[in-house]
Amino acid sequence: MNALDLMRPWLARHKRHLAGAVALAVLTVWAGVGLFTVAGWFLTGAFLAGASIAFDLFAPSALVRGLSFLRIGSRYAERVAGHAATLDILADLRAAIFARVMALDPAQLARYREGDLVARLIGDVDTLDTLFLILVAPALTAIAAGLAFGVLVGVHAPLLAWSVTAVLLAGALLVPGVLARVSRRPGGDAQKAASFARAAVHDAVQGHADIAAFGAQSRAAAQFLDATRRLADARDRVAALGAWGQFAQQVMSGAGVLLLLWLGLLAFRAGAITGPVWAGVVLGGMGLFEVTGPLMRGSSRTGAMAEGTRRVRALFRARPLIDDPAAPLDLPRTGALVLDDVEYRYGDGEPVFAHVDLRVEPGRRIAIKGPSGAGKSTLLSLLLRVVDPTCGQVSFGGIPLPRARLAQLHARVALLSQFSPVFLGTLRDNLRIGDSDATEARMWRALEQARLADFVRTLDDGLDTWVGESGQTLSVGQARRLCLARTLLAPAGIWVLDEPTAGLDRDTAMAFFRDLALAAGDRAIVMATHADLPDGVFDQVMQLENGALRPWPRADRTVGPTGKTGTRDV
Repeated sequence: MNALDLMRPWLARHKRHLAGAVALAVLTVWAGVGLFTVAGWFLTGAFLAGASIAFDLFAPSALVRGLSFLRIGSRYAERVAGHAATLDILADLRAAIFARVMALDPAQLARYREGDLVARLIGDVDTLDTLFLILVAPALTAIAAGLAFGVLVGVHAPLLAWSVTAVLLAGALLVPGVLARVSRRPGGDAQKAASFARAAVHDAVQGHADIAAFGAQSRAAAQFLDATRRLADARDRVAALGAWGQFAQQVMSGAGVLLLLWLGLLAFRAGAITGPVWAGVVLGGMGLFEVTGPLMRGSSRTGAMAEGTRRVRALFRARPLIDDPAAPLDLPRTGALVLDDVEYRYGDGEPVFAHVDLRVEPGRRIAIKGPSGAGKSTLLSLLLRVVDPTCGQVSFGGIPLPRARLAQLHARVALLSQFSPVFLGTLRDNLRIGDSDATEARMWRALEQARLADFVRTLDDGLDTWVGESGQTLSVGQARRLCLARTLLAPAGIWVLDEPTAGLDRDTAMAFFRDLALAAGDRAIVMATHADLPDGVFDQVMQLENGALRPWPRADRTVGPTGKTGTRDV
């Protein structure tokens, strides 16, 4: 089964807990079988003994009571152990999927709808909780309990014992196998429809403003209604198959009871068993078939589980295009970030740019201008090794980036862009993304440098103020300064900024640039921008246009207020 192959590493990691849950499930079934067997034998024997004082009433009644308590306790423990192990496995699996998604590059992630990735991480993984709880554990329990029944009862009535065991195993393995096969398509359709509906809701929430602005609410509602109808239809078919499975379970249980009665009668007539034992075996055998109930329910869900497995496996099979080398070299703490004769193109198309040379020395500040689509963001992506160049080399401190660990590179080169998000949580949570070990004093210092501290002091909860999803409680400028403060906490000596003032008015953008110059200190900056630049902030302004990077043609050399040589557009 593909689901077993997918989950084998996590099942092996929790094998002790899973084995304990299966052992408790077997104990629960056998406590139930023992309870019914002893009760049947006891009641029948007591009836046949009548008022005879030779019949022991106390030992069987105590045994019935003890088995009853054992069944209750073992069932509770089995549920706790089984669900705890399953939830731990699913948590580990989700963490592994998230890590895999985070390792993919932007081009790979762009192939998925945002809502689709959420559906895979949540809905598709949820289908796998069926695997152990109502498929693997009940099947193993049925095999263990059935074989034990055959061995114990077979001592006195082998034909009875092994016939009933065969019916039980057919009901526990053969019928669920057929049910799983026929439910594969409707279960897969249900899972696809559920994933589409989740993605549609996510997309509608994300694009609510545009949907409302263009009056497309009715069209979005119609699409969602169509998705939910397809989901309802698929789930109706799955439910119908589940009902047929329950019917098959009752048929197999009935066949088992008929065998217990008929073959038990033959054994009774042959003197192999007594009347009370026969009654006890009949009731105990009936209790044995209760293990097939979860299997029928689980088998009807295997289609959804198979589709969820396929979608999750696709994420694991997606290999990141940018990865760490087998034998990485350590990057120096500081050094020059260099583009050497670099070319980049998308697929087999024309180069976005070619023969690009750029050297970013420690502390140097470089601005890159150019029209939209010229490749400024792509060039910055090369510096962070989000993508690799088609030709040429990018290096830090003399070491080519493909020969270094990505984590080391990103500890030395940090990104701040117009799309840098404010995450759902508090101001403190967002700042700690820059440095998880940052003290409160360092956080306040970063806020001071980003010119956001005065605003935060006015908030009742200060750093613990909830900022909402995407920073809904902040203005655009405040959100951008919060991201700047977060970047300040990072240990990186080089900042890569991609249109950090996009969406800001000119006065706010100029104030941001001046604050940026003060906050950066001795850090190097490489920034792509369309904005006008204030005096004295950048040492060099470059232009990327028509595939070439060259000095900005309309710039006068000036000396800014920091005393450094700068540029000014004219």
